[in-house]
Amino acid sequence: MKPARAKTPRKPIVKKGSQTKDPVGVYCRVRPLSFHDQECCIEVINNATVQLHTPEGYRLNRNGDYKETQYSFKQVFGTHTTQKELFDVVAHPLVDDLIHGKNGLLFTYGVTGSGKTHTMTGSPGEGGLLPRCLDMIFNSIGSFQAKRYVFKSNDRNSMDIQCEVDALLERQKREAMPNPKTPSSKRQVDPEFADMITVKEFCKAEEVDEDSVYGVFVSYIEIYNNYIYDLLEEVPFDPIKPKPPQSKLLREDKNHNMYVAGCTEVEVKSTDEAFEVFWRGQKKRRIANTHLNRESSRSHSVFNIKLVQAPLDADGDNVLQEKEQITISQLSLVDLAGSERTNRTRAEGNRLREAGNINQSLMTLRTCMDVLRENQMYGTNKMVPYRDSKLTHLFKNYFDGEGKVRMIVCVNPKAEDYEESLQVMRFAEVTQEVEVARPIDKVICGLTPGRRYRNQPRGPVGDEPLVTDVVLQSFPPLPSCEILDINDEQTLPRLIEALEKRHLLRQIMIDEFNKQSNTFKALLQEFDNAVLSKENYMQGKLNEKEKMISGQKLEIERLEKKNKTLEYKIEILEKTTTIYEEDKRNLQQELETQNQKLQRQFSDKRRLEARLQGMVTETTMKWEKECERRVAAKQLEMQNKLWVKDEKLKQLKAIVTEPKIEKPERPSRERDREKVTLRSVSPSPVPFLFQPDQNAPPIRLRHRRSRSAGDRWVDHKPASNVQTETVMQPHVPHAITVSVANEKALAKCEKYMLTHQELASDGEIETKLIKGDVYKTRGGGQSVQFTDIETLKQESPNGSRKRRSSTVAPAQPDGAESEWTDVETRCSVAVEMRAGSQLGPGYQHHAQPKRKKP
Repeated sequence: MKPARAKTPRKPIVKKGSQTKDPVGVYCRVRPLSFHDQECCIEVINNATVQLHTPEGYRLNRNGDYKETQYSFKQVFGTHTTQKELFDVVAHPLVDDLIHGKNGLLFTYGVTGSGKTHTMTGSPGEGGLLPRCLDMIFNSIGSFQAKRYVFKSNDRNSMDIQCEVDALLERQKREAMPNPKTPSSKRQVDPEFADMITVKEFCKAEEVDEDSVYGVFVSYIEIYNNYIYDLLEEVPFDPIKPKPPQSKLLREDKNHNMYVAGCTEVEVKSTDEAFEVFWRGQKKRRIANTHLNRESSRSHSVFNIKLVQAPLDADGDNVLQEKEQITISQLSLVDLAGSERTNRTRAEGNRLREAGNINQSLMTLRTCMDVLRENQMYGTNKMVPYRDSKLTHLFKNYFDGEGKVRMIVCVNPKAEDYEESLQVMRFAEVTQEVEVARPIDKVICGLTPGRRYRNQPRGPVGDEPLVTDVVLQSFPPLPSCEILDINDEQTLPRLIEALEKRHLLRQIMIDEFNKQSNTFKALLQEFDNAVLSKENYMQGKLNEKEKMISGQKLEIERLEKKNKTLEYKIEILEKTTTIYEEDKRNLQQELETQNQKLQRQFSDKRRLEARLQGMVTETTMKWEKECERRVAAKQLEMQNKLWVKDEKLKQLKAIVTEPKIEKPERPSRERDREKVTLRSVSPSPVPFLFQPDQNAPPIRLRHRRSRSAGDRWVDHKPASNVQTETVMQPHVPHAITVSVANEKALAKCEKYMLTHQELASDGEIETKLIKGDVYKTRGGGQSVQFTDIETLKQESPNGSRKRRSSTVAPAQPDGAESEWTDVETRCSVAVEMRAGSQLGPGYQHHAQPKRKKP
């Protein structure tokens, strides 16, 4: 996130808190129904109130009654209101303020199809607010306009001023261009909008400053999908690769006012020129056909009218070349896109995304109004989220006190728009409670007024005649008083006669004047008496009112004290509630912490129990095997001791009875004896002793019969085994040979045999056949329990023993008894099931050291 850039502090000329505030002027306009038989849900009660009726099918109250809601506005305009009546009430004061150097904002708000664009632009034969505002501006400043290019806009939201010579050179330069950007006043009006700008009623502002010159600049932008586009920007047309329009950025000027950087501003000199520029941008505006409106606006359009005013110099001939004396006022006419529900417009794709952005920007506008209202009513200082939308960010200065704000709420009375109209009314109700600071009057300069006409030639001015002149003119004219002859006797008599008539007339007028004076004195006296009686009556009434006011003041003071007491109690209760809520939150957090701690402890306990259970099981198995091993070792040790004793007894017996020394044989383990007894009927492995009766035939040992005769085997031969060249090869009939043990093969057999090869100590390959029984488990699987091991090994002929197999011992040809292998030789290797053995699954060697024969 980029660090916030410090802003230059605003000049503390006048505190905003000390300014007078006016509420936002909200007006309501009801459009007529499209069809006479449509159901209507909005009724105009009077010129300031409308009432919403719940249409058929909407039951909002629990008892099923229809709900009726009334909303008040500054003024309500019904279905028969003309554009002229609406302009005189709403837009006329804004234009008057614009000419006197004050800013204004006017926007239309409503659902799709409620008549916003018609109100702002108008229709053929009935121009809307925009052409009427332009007409009033040029009617007021028409003769006081500066020549073109005297004022020149820059990219810093301000104006530069040029002298007459520079302006003339630039005019000639622009006129020499093949396609001048500035519209000419000599062009013929486009018939497409000629009827819209023809305003029959003449309207003009009062008290226009005649000692200033004016210039009008217009710009036209749209806010589409929260991006700002310039509708007057001239983009060169490229048929091969058309270039899309570039969005504009918002900037803040030195006076902390927001403006669109790089926006095109066109200087216009008449209503026709201005509306031609507007119409050129209107054709680029994004509209679309939806289910609710054939030409629905898909963006917010803003038409700015900027009026530049500069005073004349002291001679009243030229513009004062001081940039600080320029006054710039602006009127913004905003046509908002309609709020809509996608399930009614049936929008999809781009239309759906446009509707989402439109509703989001309107929701941000509502949020800003709510926060402004809350800050003003409750004295809070919450941050207004102007930056959440380009629309609110652009006009934040108006709500901060830089001009008047007016809103026209357009509604469609048809029943299908009831829910949307209800939301619009609620938003208008909130907006009316927002107050905006009244802008400060600006003094242009301190030059002497009347400079424009001071040096211009003027004709005679007919002053109002005096009363004496009127009286003298009413007398008869005097005859000629010139005497040319000494004998003239007519001139003097005529003069005397005329003077006598004048004297008589004068006397009559004096008498008439005295009569009228007396009559007037009487009337004055009567009027004085009447005034005195009125004064006495008014004094009595005034005393009564003063007593009433005194009583009301006392009541107000009592109520104020009571109000303060209640506010103090409310404040204490709020503090107490805050403390309780804080304690509640702390207790809830502590409870959640304890619960989490208990859950962790319970989880740790369960893990510890499972771990201890595993350890106990493992330790138990380990000690069981250890005990078995120790028992086996102890049994072997006892058998060895017993064998030693038996051997000593046999030697003693041999010494006593016969001198022949028999080769002693060592008994096998008890476990091997039990296995041999169970598996075969051969005699126990004890040495054979000849009987005294030499004629008895020798007893031949019976070989143990293999148990694999009638069972089916799984012959597991790993792929890594090496083929040996021994004569005897392991072979099991009817066996399933596999290289990897699998559950399918084990399910079909009762026996299991693993062929395992390893390298012996003498370097020969030793083959072991590990055998076992296959059992079914409770879970439906198979398990193998190993029972026996057979070894096939080759030995060198030079060794002490011949090659033999432990599987079957070859019989002696002469029928003599075979050499019996002692227990130590037969059981030199014990097999136990262990994890990770090379013998196969679960085998490990435990070698016993050979004990020397005595």
